[in-house]
Amino acid sequence: MIVRDKPGVMQLLFAVRGSVLPQIAPQLLIVTVVAALAVLVDHTVYRLNYANGTPFAVFGAALSLFLGFRNNAAYDRWWEARKLWGGLLADARLFARELEMFLPDPLLRARLLRLFIAFLHLHRAQLRRLSNDAEALAKAEAAAPGEGLATAAHPPCAAVNLMNRLLAEAHADGRLDGFGARAISTRMASFGLAQASCERIAVTPLPYVYSLLIFRTSWLYCLLLPLGLIDSAGWLTPMFAGIVAYTFFGLAEVTEELAHPFGHTANALPLDAICRAVEISLAPHLGETPPPPLTPRNFRLD
Repeated sequence: MIVRDKPGVMQLLFAVRGSVLPQIAPQLLIVTVVAALAVLVDHTVYRLNYANGTPFAVFGAALSLFLGFRNNAAYDRWWEARKLWGGLLADARLFARELEMFLPDPLLRARLLRLFIAFLHLHRAQLRRLSNDAEALAKAEAAAPGEGLATAAHPPCAAVNLMNRLLAEAHADGRLDGFGARAISTRMASFGLAQASCERIAVTPLPYVYSLLIFRTSWLYCLLLPLGLIDSAGWLTPMFAGIVAYTFFGLAEVTEELAHPFGHTANALPLDAICRAVEISLAPHLGETPPPPLTPRNFRLD
């Protein structure tokens, strides 16, 4: 995620970090070159057949509406994912307080909290499709040595299952009363639901037909646009064609990034920072010194 103070005019005009310009630069170059060649041919070789602006206005309006619809759908996915991870942070804090209230065994409380931290890192690694994430593996081994959490078929669920087993044993031998067991199991159900919802977002992309249609229509519109601009814009046609291409291809690329909120792009969610926030919140309950919060590097927070 890009994190920076309110930028000035010059920063807004020339900032590249967090922009989609590097990703769409090849498309912009192609459209600009095609427009320049069309103007050159029209002025020096053969006069092209011009088109008036009406077809392009109708076509552009329809394409803009479709891009806006897809952008809204992608942003809804991004924002839902952010709320789910915010809920996991809240659940972590409440989970620690409920354990202190209902579970008198300090060693078991500490183990459960470390298991929750391991679960969160394993969940982060799974969403980002990192099979050998060093931090997640280290947290899992520290929380449950020899349990093989990281090599389980579903590592996050393996961590939660171990937590559930420990709580069931504590309830069976009288270390956890019925009311406390009910409250803690409800809390575990809450972050289990958030986990499943995040997995739903991660494995269910926006329909492929949307991407295909936007790709084809954007290219078709931008490559035909010079025919509607040459008569009125003349040698400025490449510049205007490039601006239009930047708008359409840029919005399409932004949509693609937002549709994958757990990815590695600059505008994806800062899952590492949220996991660190959980560790900071749980450190006092573990009797440990809180680690420092993660800070943006070159305006990017991972």
